[in-house]
Amino acid sequence: MGSLGSLSSCNEEELLIQNISEIYNNLSTLESLKPSQDVNTLFTQLVQTCIPPSPIDVTKLSVTDQGIRSKLIRLCGEAEGLLEAHFSTLLGSYDIPLDHINIFPYYTNYLKLGRLEYTILSNYITNPNPNHIAFIGSGPLPLTSIVLASNHLKTTTFHNYDIDVSANALASNLVSADPDLSKRMLFHDTDIMDVTNGLYDYEVVFLAALVGLNKEDKHKVIDHLAKHMAPGSLLMLRSAHGARGFLYPIVEPSDLPGFEVLAVFHPMDEVINSVIVARKIKDKVKQY
Repeated sequence: MGSLGSLSSCNEEELLIQNISEIYNNLSTLESLKPSQDVNTLFTQLVQTCIPPSPIDVTKLSVTDQGIRSKLIRLCGEAEGLLEAHFSTLLGSYDIPLDHINIFPYYTNYLKLGRLEYTILSNYITNPNPNHIAFIGSGPLPLTSIVLASNHLKTTTFHNYDIDVSANALASNLVSADPDLSKRMLFHDTDIMDVTNGLYDYEVVFLAALVGLNKEDKHKVIDHLAKHMAPGSLLMLRSAHGARGFLYPIVEPSDLPGFEVLAVFHPMDEVINSVIVARKIKDKVKQY
């Protein structure tokens, strides 16, 4: 029976990879990944294929399939950025953009993710009302910051970092009409790798899933944060689990030197990202 189960699992994985490869081939032939009927249909198919629980370990794929996965993550990142820019521009055309934020089709997912991340934070943070939080890779539609600032952390100042100046301009426009968030949502056109002493001021740092699309780049960012974040501060990372690793980069607890991993959460619903919370290890006192 055990061998039959293994055979069934292998067949399921082969079928999964075959389906994902077909979707990738169709996506890669499109002239643009801007929101359109074709783009929306293919990415909906991709997400529906990857969301169900799967025993697949995407870190052990063949070289060919690993290449497809890497390219697919980049396509997902590009499409996500274009989708967010599209809706941020649309929202920005309203007098009070945040009154219409639920027109973004995945807004309810962000409400769920925000609630999950706030619950996780509440379990581990020393100060229940942190003064300053950083979000790295906030993009043109910084929904995590908006949801947390509006619903959960109502006195915290959020520092949103993105190297794309146009993304920050769109994001800033969303909150400019809000008398509260316009004061508590700050935007920095800065590469986080150029921020050193400033990182020490944040009690919590969020790292977006698409900052560091490959393992090497992700490690560089994490190492930089480990070097400059304050001892005892928290790092919240987005990761992926199972077949969802075809959509987003995977971060393992072993990828976090300098941090103590406190918890890992793998949502089983339509919230795609896993969440990792880790605490910056206190610097060792030098012995003389």
